[in-house]
Amino acid sequence: MGILWVLFSLNLVTIWGISDQSSQGVAMTAATTANPVILVTFDNNAHDPRLATAWGFSCLVRGLEKTILFDTGGSGSVLLSNMEKMGLDPSAVDLVVLSHIHGDHTGGLDGFLRRHARVSVYLPQSFPADFKGDVKRAGAQVVEVSGPQPICAGAVTTGELGSGWGLREQSLVLETAKGLVVITGCAHPGIVNIVEKAKAVVKGEILLVMGGFHLAGHSAHDIAGIIKRFQQLGVRYVGPCHCSGLAAQQQMAAAYGDKYLAIGVGSIINIGDLK
Repeated sequence: MGILWVLFSLNLVTIWGISDQSSQGVAMTAATTANPVILVTFDNNAHDPRLATAWGFSCLVRGLEKTILFDTGGSGSVLLSNMEKMGLDPSAVDLVVLSHIHGDHTGGLDGFLRRHARVSVYLPQSFPADFKGDVKRAGAQVVEVSGPQPICAGAVTTGELGSGWGLREQSLVLETAKGLVVITGCAHPGIVNIVEKAKAVVKGEILLVMGGFHLAGHSAHDIAGIIKRFQQLGVRYVGPCHCSGLAAQQQMAAAYGDKYLAIGVGSIINIGDLK
């Protein structure tokens, strides 16, 4: 077992360029020609009138080595109903990535696992032991995440972000043929901090940042500062949804113009279509 683990670890170093897994981040690369498709399966913003809106977020990433469900929204029945209406088969999902412990991102997991439990669930190490136990008892494999790590070719988690007694959260980074895609759940550690971490974890230009930005209630001045920092970081497209707030969505839409993606439940983002 020891020899096999050493060989597996060396293989990861060769493939991903992992040089360090400290809390300061790592440099990872996984050259890919993939242009994945991201399908929003749960959100409180409307897009496809056939689908139910509810507070929370979930999206499905397909077109990589593995099919990934990022977060599960707040209700398993809503999630599964939306997936069915979108023509998505739960049994096609290989990996589930949970951003953080809040129920509007994890509440759909139990219902999903009742339908399809043969998955690996990547969750922050800080999740409660009873939550991890429930996932294992449902028949899924639990993978605890602390620092940045690859989850499949072309997909990396930032690792847990947050400090002190604050909420820990991870985000998903996709390396595509068009550039990096950063998908956030709620961005509790700060959306700029997450994007900066993503650039440190996976070297490359940022094509798109999407998901919950946690900016509801923030001032126009604060949002303008975030937009400016996004531009400095080279973020080409933005797609704020879920907890981003209407004011932030409107301000970012004005700043980004045709590089702004209006995202809601049922949105389909084909990375190959982005310039």
